[in-house]
Amino acid sequence: MRFDRRAGVFCHLTSLPGPHGIGDLGSGARAFVDWLAAAEQSYWQFCPIGPTASVHGDSPYQSYSAFAGSPLLISLDRLVDHGYLGEGDLRVPEGGAGDPDFPEGHVDYDRVRAYKTDRLRTAAERFYATADGDARAAVEAFRERESAWLDDYALFRSLRTRYNGAWTEWPESVRARDPDALATHREELAEEIRYREFVQFVFDRQWRALAEYAAERGVEFVGDLPIYVALDSADVWASPEAFDLTPEHEPAAVAGVPPNPGDDGQRWGNPVYDWGTLRETGYEWWLDRLDRLLDLVDVARIDHFKGFDEYWAIPAGTDDPAAGEWREAPGHDFFETVEAELGTLPFVVEDLGFIDQGLVDLRDRFGFPSMRVPHYADWCREGDMYQPMHYPEASVGYTSTHDTNTLVGYYGSLPEHQQDCLHYNIGADGSDINWSMIEAVWRSDAVLAFTTVQDVLGLGGEARFNRPGTATGNWTWRCPEDAFRGDDAQRLARVTDEHVRN
Repeated sequence: MRFDRRAGVFCHLTSLPGPHGIGDLGSGARAFVDWLAAAEQSYWQFCPIGPTASVHGDSPYQSYSAFAGSPLLISLDRLVDHGYLGEGDLRVPEGGAGDPDFPEGHVDYDRVRAYKTDRLRTAAERFYATADGDARAAVEAFRERESAWLDDYALFRSLRTRYNGAWTEWPESVRARDPDALATHREELAEEIRYREFVQFVFDRQWRALAEYAAERGVEFVGDLPIYVALDSADVWASPEAFDLTPEHEPAAVAGVPPNPGDDGQRWGNPVYDWGTLRETGYEWWLDRLDRLLDLVDVARIDHFKGFDEYWAIPAGTDDPAAGEWREAPGHDFFETVEAELGTLPFVVEDLGFIDQGLVDLRDRFGFPSMRVPHYADWCREGDMYQPMHYPEASVGYTSTHDTNTLVGYYGSLPEHQQDCLHYNIGADGSDINWSMIEAVWRSDAVLAFTTVQDVLGLGGEARFNRPGTATGNWTWRCPEDAFRGDDAQRLARVTDEHVRN
């Protein structure tokens, strides 16, 4: 896909202002769309939107499903608008689940989950007790349209509730998906399954309403495609043949990255793919996954693009990333198949860290724009590829990302000589450094330019969203309530107009 010269802003949905402890698909999301439109931004980028797990720190990159939507993103206020909840249902009776006095500035996922789950169950009960024929027909139409993933997902979440643990710990007949055992559980868990289907129906309806609202204002969605999925997911349980598993349903190898100079590598723990089996099936599982994603977003950022060229496989029995090995992945054949089946590929790729000729050949063969982030620049080295003045047209320039420090936090951590070189290279004096870098990235040749809400607001490291390699304290940052009430939109619009990005 050939992109036009445009710009956008990253803000994960959980970070938006909202009334119930977390950003959601309600009025806060619409207010942000309005802000983007006022700032003349074409794109809203965010992290994956699947259901998250407390055991993984609610990382959007360790989801229960690569297809489903997160219940925590559902707007309770819009459920009130549709009559599935009453205003009184949003209050907490004495001894009830949750707490309406949520903290400001960050998400307390456990409290939000308890509060929202209680009300989503109330909404489901009320819907099935009172819904008219048209409403029930809408749910049934959704079930039929999405049955390829919804049937297994709803059963998976219901079984996980019954057995209170990961699927690898369930009884063998259920782990191995014995047809008789699954049929018995579908019957016994029918009410729980119906609840899970209702939640996904509501998410889907709210998502599509928001997407339509954004499209009417010229804003498109940039979603995220993590290359790997969580072991404890409906994806691995329902399609074990797609993954490199042992006969006992455990990973034979797990994903990660090898040591680099200055670090010990990373062991992510996700099961790697059985690419041989996937090729034999015509990559059916992947085609279904991509078709679902591109039904929800306009553009997708492929995380860890290197893994489609070759991937680092670590034996499951060791915690040492250095014990892994590079294995070939069917990158060219894979994307040729995807292109033949799905048509134009609206992808940008995260190609940071392990850039070699194989990756470059794969990326450039399909014309995928690559990422450039100034945090990785040596500002005193001439021609450094991460300095904005050297970004090629076939790239996506960022001021920072969800995995880096904010621009202000990064700048404050630089040695003085690097700061001096940065000033010289982008024509800045160090004051208002966030806007100086936004200007530099917007001015670059990169076909797409992105900043983050934190960088627009000029926030420091306290507003960082994620620190890779750490297990706690991530994904919780939220915008201040008044984040979108100043003149930042007008300033960003002026920069965007000046550098012809709309």
